[in-house]
Amino acid sequence: MASSPIYKVVFYNQNQVFEVYCRAIYQSEMYGFIEVEEFVFGERSQLLVDPSEEKLKNEFAGVNRSYIPAHSVIRIDEVESEGAVKVMDIKPGEKSNMVQFPIPGPRSD
Repeated sequence: MASSPIYKVVFYNQNQVFEVYCRAIYQSEMYGFIEVEEFVFGERSQLLVDPSEEKLKNEFAGVNRSYIPAHSVIRIDEVESEGAVKVMDIKPGEKSNMVQFPIPGPRSD
């Protein structure tokens, strides 16, 4: 029997780009959100600790399901195995090819 797929989800959140791995991802019943479940963190050697992976493990500790705004999602890939999770800071004014999708403001009629 084939193992369940693993998804790499890259999304923008508060001037940071998160890259996480999960086993389940759905379009939410809450309009405009993506549901991400069953986060996967690599079980690397306990002698070598990656600070960004530890930061994400702590941030998502105890989280069963996360709702990510669809406009914040940069990319979703189905991958064969998990990789290292990442958090990348985007400094204001820094040139980057990753930006948040524009959201139209409220209409004033």
